[in-house]
Amino acid sequence: MYVVTGGAGFVGSNLVRALNARGVTDILVVDNLESNSAKFLNLVDCAIADYLDKRDFLRLLAATDGLPTLAAVLHQGACSDTMELDGRYMMDNNYAYSKAVLDHCQTHQVPLLYASSAAVYGASEVFAETAANERPLNVYGYSKLLFDTYLRRRLHALRAPVAGFRYFNVYGPGEQHKGRMASVARQFFLQYREHGRVQLFRGSGGYADGEQRRDFVSVHDVSRVVLHFLDKAGPSGVFNLGSGAAASFNRVAVAVINTCREAAGEPALSLPELVAAGSVHYIDFPPGLAARYQSYTEADLDALRQAGYEEAFMPVEEGVAAYVRELLAHG
Repeated sequence: MYVVTGGAGFVGSNLVRALNARGVTDILVVDNLESNSAKFLNLVDCAIADYLDKRDFLRLLAATDGLPTLAAVLHQGACSDTMELDGRYMMDNNYAYSKAVLDHCQTHQVPLLYASSAAVYGASEVFAETAANERPLNVYGYSKLLFDTYLRRRLHALRAPVAGFRYFNVYGPGEQHKGRMASVARQFFLQYREHGRVQLFRGSGGYADGEQRRDFVSVHDVSRVVLHFLDKAGPSGVFNLGSGAAASFNRVAVAVINTCREAAGEPALSLPELVAAGSVHYIDFPPGLAARYQSYTEADLDALRQAGYEEAFMPVEEGVAAYVRELLAHG
């Protein structure tokens, strides 16, 4: 049996679908639907063997014979709200929970693949997996870094492979429940459908209007990487998982709008044409945000490539267009 924690969430449900695509249905989904039951929609078209609330799962982890023999644990369960201020909740949900999962997996020699985050880099301008670059700016990033560090201390004595993936800006289907934490691709799509225009921030950090850059990565690429490590049963360690190619917010906006225009039978327009038409609109930063805004991220993929993952990642234009077509198809 495979366990996918956070299996009703964004990345977790996509991993369940990726396993289903291989014919795997012996899957135990673990999640917490107490505060956001809308996530169940992500599981409606999935084939799973069972579902457990996170609290029941934790009790079974602590029991001597609480769980059946497991093939692997894909641990995606976490609080991913970077604005969450309750540090005790964040540390319990992201750090203590992950330690309990790791301890069980090592005791029973079960491979573990877990979600870390690029938030560990925070104020850094270099995005490689070394301590010198890890400078989180919020308790979410710190909770992820603390568990990465916990794993690093145990790498020399592991009894089963463990790989952590520092997700950068992931976008794709299954994130409709995330609200303000949804990807900019989804937010731009909703803005354009409702108002006929997309709003981007004015220039900051030496970048022109809308030219701030992030590493946007499709959730389908994320699933491919995670399953690659599952197949190879290693290596162990902490790895960046982004596209490795920063793209501007302008490029995302253009991809979103032109895909919508294509669906409406309208010709594609360039960024200057979209700005002139009012379809792309630049707004000022809220007071105090510009000084704290991360204007550039780009995953250093050297460690991932050295670990044996050789596949190319989708360019933002291709990945965002595919995502928007799926959003349009589902209304």
